[in-house]
Order: sequence, then structure tokens, then C-alpha cells
Amino acid sequence: MNKTKQTLIVAFTMFSLFFGAGNLILPPFLGVQFGANWYLVALGFVITAVFIPILGIFAHAKLQGTMFDFGKKVSPLFSSIYCFLMYVIAITLPGSRTASVTHEMAIAPFFNTPALLTSSVYFGLAFILVMNRSRLLDLMGKYLTPLIVLILLLIISLGIYVGSADAISTDFNSPFALLTSGILEGYQTFDAIAGVIVGAVIVVSLNNNSGRNYAENKKLITQSGLMAGFGLVVIYTGLIASGYLLQSSFPENAPRTEILIGLSQLTLGSIGSVFLSVLVALACFSTAVGLLTGASDYVSSLFKGSKRAFTITAGLGAFLGALIGGYDVTFIIDIALPVLMFIYPITIVLILLNAIPEKFATKLVFRSVVLVTFIFSIPDFLKFLVPLDSIQPTIDLIPLANYSLGWVLPALITFVIAIILALKKPQ
Repeated sequence: MNKTKQTLIVAFTMFSLFFGAGNLILPPFLGVQFGANWYLVALGFVITAVFIPILGIFAHAKLQGTMFDFGKKVSPLFSSIYCFLMYVIAITLPGSRTASVTHEMAIAPFFNTPALLTSSVYFGLAFILVMNRSRLLDLMGKYLTPLIVLILLLIISLGIYVGSADAISTDFNSPFALLTSGILEGYQTFDAIAGVIVGAVIVVSLNNNSGRNYAENKKLITQSGLMAGFGLVVIYTGLIASGYLLQSSFPENAPRTEILIGLSQLTLGSIGSVFLSVLVALACFSTAVGLLTGASDYVSSLFKGSKRAFTITAGLGAFLGALIGGYDVTFIIDIALPVLMFIYPITIVLILLNAIPEKFATKLVFRSVVLVTFIFSIPDFLKFLVPLDSIQPTIDLIPLANYSLGWVLPALITFVIAIILALKKPQ
């Protein structure tokens, strides 16, 4: 296979593994909700749903290892706990959500079957594909993703063509508030988590199926990541812009799924529901397969590449995904919010630290920045667990904490100080 074709297939695979349930239902909603200010929200959304995740891919291209390598400079114990939490979260929340969304948007409108049946069949098929992971790149890159992209581009093109710019005013006047709204909405895609997990899947799959060396794999992953990132930006901004242009077609406070369904019907007519069903099923399924494969790869690596460990993990993950995927989407999203506020800031700083030049990525830098990030993200996590009045005084003291970004400035300041100290005394 020539290099250009291989790069395209890997890029399509990355896109497919990233593009799941949240990536479909969130962008059009942002366009409808924020109207003429859609471009500022889109910028914030792209930061956490494209830039950070693709940077995670670049970090994997540099490390050429497992997710354990992402946190081992903090400490092996920290990295082990972090990996365990990440894989459990990935399978039980975004993974199971893909099955729930598939049922509600692709199965329930046509068949009167229980959600648990859908999630069971769904994860049964995912398990089969994971166990045939040698064909994962080809299947995702050659067939599933091109079909997903084709349907999305058709919806976006028609949405822009038939839409009008009669925007409804929003309550958000501050550009920064709009930007942070997009940033936090990007959390719901789980793509930073996917970037860390999917990167490992890509690395392992390439190493298992090619004779390329470290430099060649790094170049291939980097080029494919740039292409996948560009594709994500085009699709996200297109869907947000389509939501803005068709804003007047939706009632106030319309839910995310209703907006996505309406967008497909407005652009593709009566056949839109069928197209949307196919799109949702494909996008969700590819993400579930990627997350399940990543978890299985990691556990297998703990047991010296044991095939039995891989199989048991894939089977257990599929079982949990099917069980939780039987619940409705709203329930899964509600329990995901506090978890995201806890794990996302740590994941973002680990991605950034692993992507910087090696001379700056010392143990001192890793340990200090991760610790400070964890401490200052606690108020964001507690918002969902305790009465807001009890922690509001603390939130008011921390810059950007009212925007749920209280960890950003302390982490940045700590990063600068730690680098200065590290350069004076190399670790």
C-alpha cells in the first residue's frame, strides 16, 4: 500500500474513532442556541473538541507507547490509577452513551424494542470487531468513515444553501463567556479522553501490522492527525453554522436530539430520518469499538501482551457497555458532568505536557502542574455534589472559576515556574 493511501486510511480511522454521539448532537445545538455569535462558540468548541484531542495524537506519535506513558513522569502509581479511571470512564460513559443514542435516534423511531436489547446487540457486534482488530484500520478507514463524511457534508451543504441569517439574539454578550461556553460544551464530546485512548489504539494497530520504524510511524500518525483534525474542524463549524442559519426553524429551548433530527429533515426531506439513523449508528459504533479496543490493549500490556487478558477485558467492557447503554441518554449525560469536571483538566494538561519538547517535560514540571491542576479543579467538581452556596466564596476567589476554568491560570503559572526551576537544575 502506498504512503498516501495509508495516510488517508489512518486519517479516516482517527476521524471515525473520534466522531461519536456527542460530536453529532452538540454542534447544531450550539448554532441554534448562540445565533449570530456562533463563530465564537465554534472557536471554543474546536479548542477542546479538536485541538486538544489531536494534540493527544501528536503526543502518542512522540511517545509510541501505551496510555501508561502519559502519566508515568508524575509517578507509576498515579499513572496506573489514572489509566484505570480513564478506561472505566470511557467504557461506562461515552462508550455506553453511543449505544443509548443509537437506540433513541436510530432504532426507537422505527422499532418498538427495549433499549437493553439494542445495547446488547450493539456491543456484541463491537466485541466481534475488537477481536478482529487486525482489520480495524481498514474497515474504519476504507468504509465506515467515508460514508459518515459523505452524509455529513450533504447535510451541511444543504443546510447552508436553504438556511437564512435571521438570527435570534442571545443572552450572552461577553465574547469570553461565549468562548468558554464552547470550550465547556466541547468537554461533552469526551474527545480529549478519546485522543489519549485512540492514539494508543492507532499506535498499537500500526505496530502490529507494519514494518515501519519509529520515525516512519511518527510521521504517519502526525500527518494523519493533521488531516483528521482538519476534517473535524470543517464538520463541526459546518454543523454549527447550519444550526445558526436554520435557527428560526426550531422552538426555543429545543433539545439537542430534536435539533439534529430537524436539521436532517430540513435538508434531506422525508428520507432525512433514514440517513440520520445510518449516520448515528455508524458514528457511534466506530467510537465504541475504538474505546473498547483501547481498554483491552492497555490491560493486555499489563500482562505481557496476553491474548486472554485482551479477550476478558473486551468481553467485560462490552458487558458493562451493554448494561449501562440500556439507560436513556439524559441519565448518562447527567452522571457524566461531574466526572468530566474531574478528569478533563488533568487529561488536558497531560496531553500538553507530553506534547512539549523533552527538555521541558521533566518530572518536576509534570508533578507540580498536575497537582495544581487537580487542586484547583476540585471546586468545579464539587459544584455537582454539594450546594453551590457552600463553595461560592471559594469560587469567587479563584480567577476564571465562575467559568469552570479555575485550574487554567494556576496551572499555567506553575508550569512557567517549574520550567525555570527545571532548567536551573535538570531532573
